[in-house]
Amino acid sequence: MSEQHTHRAAANESPYPPPPAVLDAVAEASTRINRYPEVYPTTLAEAIAAHHGVPVEQVAVGAGGAGLIQQMLHLVARGRRRGEALFAWRSFEGYPLIAEGMGVPVRRVPLRGHAHDLEAMAKAVRRRTKLVFLCSPNNPTGAAIRQDELDAFLARVPRRVFVVLDEVYRGFATDPATADGLRTLPAHPNLVVLRSFSKAYGLAGLRVGYAVGHSGPIAGLRAVTMPFLVPEVAQAAAIAALAAEPEYAARRREVAAERDRVLRALREAGVDAPPSEGNFVWLPLGERTDAFEAACRAEGLLVHAFPGEGARVTIGLPESNDLLLKVATGTAWSRP
Repeated sequence: MSEQHTHRAAANESPYPPPPAVLDAVAEASTRINRYPEVYPTTLAEAIAAHHGVPVEQVAVGAGGAGLIQQMLHLVARGRRRGEALFAWRSFEGYPLIAEGMGVPVRRVPLRGHAHDLEAMAKAVRRRTKLVFLCSPNNPTGAAIRQDELDAFLARVPRRVFVVLDEVYRGFATDPATADGLRTLPAHPNLVVLRSFSKAYGLAGLRVGYAVGHSGPIAGLRAVTMPFLVPEVAQAAAIAALAAEPEYAARRREVAAERDRVLRALREAGVDAPPSEGNFVWLPLGERTDAFEAACRAEGLLVHAFPGEGARVTIGLPESNDLLLKVATGTAWSRP
């Protein structure tokens, strides 16, 4: 299977190249790569703050969403008695991977169907719990937390526990009931909203993420940021991407429309696919997952398989999505 015939649908990457204005910003900044970037990416933080209408003291920038998750877990790991991190499962694979690598204990609360069981998660909070991750829309199942659910959860969780609402996929959500972390933030000093330029802005290769929260927790994140963490090229691309928001918003609408088309076609063919608010779909195939992944690979479609559970498939360009439908609605791979 040659590279030119491979459809990459395993990592939730954008299928679109950056707009010309972003490429121009990258090219211009690349002429200065012999120099160090800002010690802390203040210029980018200011642009993000202006974009969301918040004070710059409420913005922390990091090396993608995963980099900020590591910084948050670093704060939990400090001290004589390490706190634990709590999250739903299955959810973002990086939560346990990063936490366990840092020696931070974790606890998983099973999903209810394909969505967070927030009532069970609230009951699972204990004295040792310092950090709760909520992924909405959830990776890999696509279910989004509703605003009323988030409000009820935050009302039950002690304020000593920081709640990280991981919204790296929220830009693709079209359900008006989906929770909005930035709108929820003012009333909850223990809430931190995590977003990224990787998915919604298609800058995955440049690794830029950010967190928005109250000044106290954000100051804590900034204090554990490595100097020169975000290269100037990445900063320039992110700032240009914010300026090109209308074009990116149109792209996200196209992806969401393709996602909904794929889901309708799957259901019409009798394939079990739950609703998704991300730029991907989830196929809960159980023991048939490996066979499905192999059938996709044979057709040149790379998907993310979770053996024994299901497959997450990124929504790409129509030809890639049609290839998914061809495989998913076929019968060869699903035979006993």
